[in-house]
Amino acid sequence: MAWYEDALFYHIYPLGLTDAPKQNSYAAPEPRLRQLWDWLPHIRAIGCNAIYIGPLFESVGHGYETTDYKKLDSRLGTNEDLRDFVSECHRMGLRVIFDGVFNHTGRDFFAFRDIREKREQSPYRDWYCRVNFGGNNSFGDGFSYENWGGYDLLAKLNQRNPVVREYIADVIRFWVSEFDVDGIRLDAADVMDIEFLQYLRRVTETLKPDFWLMGEVIHGDYSRWVNDSTLHSVTNYMLHKAFYSAHNDHNYFEIAHTLHYVGEKVKDLRKLYTFVDNHDVERIHTILRNKAHFTPLHILLFTLPGVPALYYGSEFGIEGKKERYSDASLRPALRIGDFADAVQHNPRTALIAALGKLRAAVPALRRGEYRELLLQTGHYAFSRTDGSSCAIVTVNNQGGEVTMTLPAPDGEYTGALSGARAQVKDGRLTVTIGADSGEIWLSAAAADAAPAPLSPIERTAAPQPSAAPVAPAKSAAIVPPAAAPSDSPAPLQETPSIPATPAPLDLNKPFEEMSVEELQEAILQRMRKNGPVTDYMLGTVRENTHRGSLITWVNSF
Repeated sequence: MAWYEDALFYHIYPLGLTDAPKQNSYAAPEPRLRQLWDWLPHIRAIGCNAIYIGPLFESVGHGYETTDYKKLDSRLGTNEDLRDFVSECHRMGLRVIFDGVFNHTGRDFFAFRDIREKREQSPYRDWYCRVNFGGNNSFGDGFSYENWGGYDLLAKLNQRNPVVREYIADVIRFWVSEFDVDGIRLDAADVMDIEFLQYLRRVTETLKPDFWLMGEVIHGDYSRWVNDSTLHSVTNYMLHKAFYSAHNDHNYFEIAHTLHYVGEKVKDLRKLYTFVDNHDVERIHTILRNKAHFTPLHILLFTLPGVPALYYGSEFGIEGKKERYSDASLRPALRIGDFADAVQHNPRTALIAALGKLRAAVPALRRGEYRELLLQTGHYAFSRTDGSSCAIVTVNNQGGEVTMTLPAPDGEYTGALSGARAQVKDGRLTVTIGADSGEIWLSAAAADAAPAPLSPIERTAAPQPSAAPVAPAKSAAIVPPAAAPSDSPAPLQETPSIPATPAPLDLNKPFEEMSVEELQEAILQRMRKNGPVTDYMLGTVRENTHRGSLITWVNSF
């Protein structure tokens, strides 16, 4: 088995976590990256065995406008600091993947700077897409070029240029030889040239055994990217949306149907990178209307097929609201010392640690076959089976307890979180799950390898007004406090939603010339040809406002 098939990732946005300045002065390096050494014991304590970190390399501001791919950002330190960090991670049993920002560069990147200086005479004029010296851009350079997301700050590289391809391949070779990196998360993979991605796959396969390529993809047919010749994995944004809205809307059908839809395309859901929040979306504790749903949601994250990831700080239940013009509140500075003993005293962190250790100990939760056992709007059950080892997962998003009767192999089952026992009778397992909670029931073969259940103190939390009292022997209710921790930033103003019916729209022009609203409607038209468009499908289209992603999506029909 490849290492990433058993991975539980901890996602770090280093410029934010270390409180680096928002703009790079390119002054003498400041070794802020070394703050992360103190985080490594915590990352291991909650069960993670891999780190996704980035962006890391010299850039102008937020990190995705790269200036130098071979130099650690001066605000974080030196290349020696990064080399030492990866080495320490490896010593502690943590794999490391970097953010690969290869779709675009910043305007201070050497090739783009040369075009600004020499214009038509620059040998790098073909390194970028649609450079037109008869046009102009928002910076007044006297030429235009294709960018990412409408931002001239991010100039799109010409990935079909063989010189550019070889340059990026050389960068990756450098990252492996210099830092011993174990894989790359490819930023904006959904708008990158497929042949370029296939080229990167061939290059990286020669560099290191089990080198992992994972791409950022918002929407579309994931199998276009996840296959034997392109990427190993992509971000499962469809499931991300289903995770929180299924709880906010009390509708587990959304999760089950998303798994079915995506699974028909990709075939093996275990390959996809799953998450409940990251550096681009609101913190899960903020977006959940009922904070008690933190428990069933994370039980699902750790037990459904996929490669799960935790975003730094969310294991403590911190808040983070997406602003209209800034993602700063999603990427806060934190000190691990402020969360000392969180595993022992914070019910959310205790739950995450218990789930992380459980997933590591029970192979069925990582590799087992998925089978849906029961599906209702308010409760949901499925099994993960690997040989004689079976785990049955039960979750409840309702304000009262629920009893489920499920098909199961004969034998006694143990609640991994509560220690409760249940016996199968006539091929049926009957269990009661507390309000807004869940449990993972392990067969004898699986329970033998599992860690001890959470202690009563770790499971104790502030009472929820809508929750009925739950007896420990019947349920694994781990209900986190309703109030956010005192270190959480105050909620910010709601971002205005996208108008549901933009007009006028012209759907007869080429996709590349369409507005975001026109692309959304073009996608919906194609969906309608295949059958009714559900509210969920409509929501996934309206929530995607990235032109490049929408163009890729509409072209996939």
